[in-house]
Amino acid sequence: MGPFGRALELIGTLDSRVLEVVGLSLAVSVAAASLAALFALPTALALGLGRFPGRRALRAVVRALMMVPAVLIGLLAYLMLGRGGPLGALGLLYTPTAIVLAQAVLAYPLETALFLAAFEQVDPLLLDATRTTGGGRRWVARAAVRQAAPALFAAGLTGFARVLGETGMTMMVGGNITGETRTMTTAIAAETMRGAFELALALGILLLLLSLAVNVALLFLEPGNDARAR
Repeated sequence: MGPFGRALELIGTLDSRVLEVVGLSLAVSVAAASLAALFALPTALALGLGRFPGRRALRAVVRALMMVPAVLIGLLAYLMLGRGGPLGALGLLYTPTAIVLAQAVLAYPLETALFLAAFEQVDPLLLDATRTTGGGRRWVARAAVRQAAPALFAAGLTGFARVLGETGMTMMVGGNITGETRTMTTAIAAETMRGAFELALALGILLLLLSLAVNVALLFLEPGNDARAR
């Protein structure tokens, strides 16, 4: 049986090493995407519905932050969380929390930009009607979120997919510690380098299946899709 066959066997038998790595990867990626969304949503609401000086400049800043390399974010997070950093006393470096924080920073500008695009598709007549009926900013924001909900969920999924596939940054702040901070991508890199191709292949197959599942979900969330389009 070759490496591919043994990889399928590891998946089929629910190997504990595979389950451990996949479980941690999903947990930190969901937490990171959710944390990013917690800050991205009010930012996008302010930039999309607000009217204030410098709004266009801030939108440009968000787009620029999307281009920051993940490895640079990892370096900054390492310096912040390391012993000599301002948050070093918290002892977060090489923990799942460090991975969540770094991945959330990576996902934040992407989710903000996608949330903003979702709010730009909201029917302005709906928002005007909410304002004319006496609804304040809170009610206008609530109406926008409710109408844009499918697109917002799709944006959150995209953020999740972005951080799930991250390797270098995750290794820098997490340390790739077996049983503690080893994720799917870091495990694939480590196992490949030491020649354990069956485990690397098993994790690669599962990562590919997760990516496909996210893309199928995004396809069904696209506006204007009908049964024939699907």
